[in-house]
Amino acid sequence: MWRMIFLCLWMLLCGMPCRAQSVIRLARIADIPDQYVGGELLRAVYARLNITVQFEDVPGKRALALSSAGELDGEIQRIGNLSRDYPTLVQISPPINYIEPSVFTTTLQFDVRGWDSIKDYSIGIVRGVGSSEAGTRGMSRVTATTSLENMIEMLDAGRFDLIVTDLFSGLVAVKKLKLQSHIHPLSPPIARIYIYHYLHERHRELAMKVGRVIEEMDASGELAQLRASLVKKYLDQP
Repeated sequence: MWRMIFLCLWMLLCGMPCRAQSVIRLARIADIPDQYVGGELLRAVYARLNITVQFEDVPGKRALALSSAGELDGEIQRIGNLSRDYPTLVQISPPINYIEPSVFTTTLQFDVRGWDSIKDYSIGIVRGVGSSEAGTRGMSRVTATTSLENMIEMLDAGRFDLIVTDLFSGLVAVKKLKLQSHIHPLSPPIARIYIYHYLHERHRELAMKVGRVIEEMDASGELAQLRASLVKKYLDQP
């Protein structure tokens, strides 16, 4: 009798449709303003799919450990070759955002001409930020710091000749620390790097749907408009 009851329950459960994914938990690199912009862009993207986005604020390396292991569902945004080192993370195209790695300094003045133009200086970067790690690879005097604000404070204290961070993130953090009179960005940015949203490989089917939404929002201009309003909002904060 119990076998029959168990078999009936099992058949009933197997016949039930799977519930659609309703919540996605994404790694967000803590205290990096461009990650907050990317997160809000994705909130709008996932809303089109009736999915709620939650964020886990963690350091950059920790973020990758959690997302690649599947403990979190993915990354807000990372550089384009991430899957080479983390094959369990699926890149979603087109890019969701872009960053402009830039030089910030206290006293130096020179025209920035790509990554090679900073190789002779002592440089601060944020540990786990792939664009900065890749761009400064092989340079002899690079120090990886725990956070953006910590790095800016170290620059102000004379620990580095310069630091590299996304232009937008750097401007927001310098303003927050009230160091605008001490620290300034050099022009032009070192590069413009397009960055992509990543999901863990168990979400391959969802990744295709998310990619289509990003493509539609990009083509309509909605993505660029939303990014511009978010950047303005953060830069205008007192």
